[in-house]
Amino acid sequence: MSPRFLQTLRLGLKSLLLHKLRSGLAILGILIGVTAVIWLVAMGEGVSYQAQQQIKELGANNIIVRTVKPTGDATRGPGGRMSVLAFGLLREDFDRILKIPTVREATPLREIRKEAFFLDRHLDIRLVGCTPTYLELANLKLARGRFISDFDGEHSENVCVLGEETSRKLFPYESPLDKAIQIDKQVYRVVGETEFRSSSGNIGGSFSGQNYNLDVYIPLNTLRWRIGDRVLSSRTGSFEAEEVQLSQVTATVDSLDDVDKTADVIKTLLNKYHKNADYEVIVPKELLRQAEVLQMMFNVLLVLIAGIALVVGGIGIMNIMLATVTERTREIGIRRALGAKQSDIVQQFLSETVVLSATGGLLGVLLGFCCRPVVQVVRTLARTLHPDLYSSLPANIQQLEPRLAAWSVAVAFLSSVIVGVAFGLYPARRAAMMDPIEALRHE
Repeated sequence: MSPRFLQTLRLGLKSLLLHKLRSGLAILGILIGVTAVIWLVAMGEGVSYQAQQQIKELGANNIIVRTVKPTGDATRGPGGRMSVLAFGLLREDFDRILKIPTVREATPLREIRKEAFFLDRHLDIRLVGCTPTYLELANLKLARGRFISDFDGEHSENVCVLGEETSRKLFPYESPLDKAIQIDKQVYRVVGETEFRSSSGNIGGSFSGQNYNLDVYIPLNTLRWRIGDRVLSSRTGSFEAEEVQLSQVTATVDSLDDVDKTADVIKTLLNKYHKNADYEVIVPKELLRQAEVLQMMFNVLLVLIAGIALVVGGIGIMNIMLATVTERTREIGIRRALGAKQSDIVQQFLSETVVLSATGGLLGVLLGFCCRPVVQVVRTLARTLHPDLYSSLPANIQQLEPRLAAWSVAVAFLSSVIVGVAFGLYPARRAAMMDPIEALRHE
């Protein structure tokens, strides 16, 4: 750096230190803007990463076909007192999907909301009828015991595997293995327990969130023969029933290149046998592409929102520098009379604005790095001081981890300097354009 530039910078610092409070407030405006950019992007990156991980867990080579309740009137049963709505995937649909040449394997399941009992304890659970391949498909791990086997399914055995929270609440003081729980009028022997698994969040409205820890898994054939396809409910003196054979079929394709083509084949195949829109085909690979696009859009939006705070900070700098120019009119006149050029005056005042904005930017970056620790402290305090409120929050909020993006730090700091220069240019030019004689007369 040239001695002249260093002298100008030293004069700028000296002038700012004469008004510490005013300079501090200007720095605070930039600091808040830079911190907002880094924190908002970090939170957005955390949400996006969480969604993308959940989509990846579904498997890029998988195609998920889910039952959807159609909009329309139910089919009336005999006598008018029983209304039965039959919809969704059929066991024949599973066989058809399995015969598609590009499908390596397919995993069916049926899920029903039920209440499980053990002694005087009871719990609302999701009863899942599935096959042994569901353990790997859902990324579940066993904490103890075993998962359901092919033998259990072939013989419709009354065995079950409990999710972590189900086991903890029904058996808080003992091992659940070889104990019996009751669901409806059936008794099931516990043969295993899964480890805690992070709950999945809603993914783009296409795939509903799921708490795997409140599940009870039984063989699919056992659910069919012990409970059946119909779920009954009573309302105002009449009975209603929904009849669903399968809630979901997950098809695994050998090659990633065949996923889209196979999904189209499944849609065409099911359209031939389903008059109503009672199913949906979900391709995780497509969801992942959508999530990546949404992440970029989300980041742009967050940067624009946080940029407003930077602009407000820039306006604060301009306001302070305009006041400074007015206060130092006589000083400007003296410098001009001693031979200072207009460019020297511009350089002096711009150096002051750059010092303000760069200082605010650096402090904002330091606070930006505190995003994750602050979130962890807030989460710990909320869990300790308000456990009920914390437990009522959605799982994806409880598990949210901010992810600091290096580009956001660079963009935020450079933006703070640019804002300082942009908003300091007008006061600097105004100071430089003063008539030296009029400036010297100023009181």
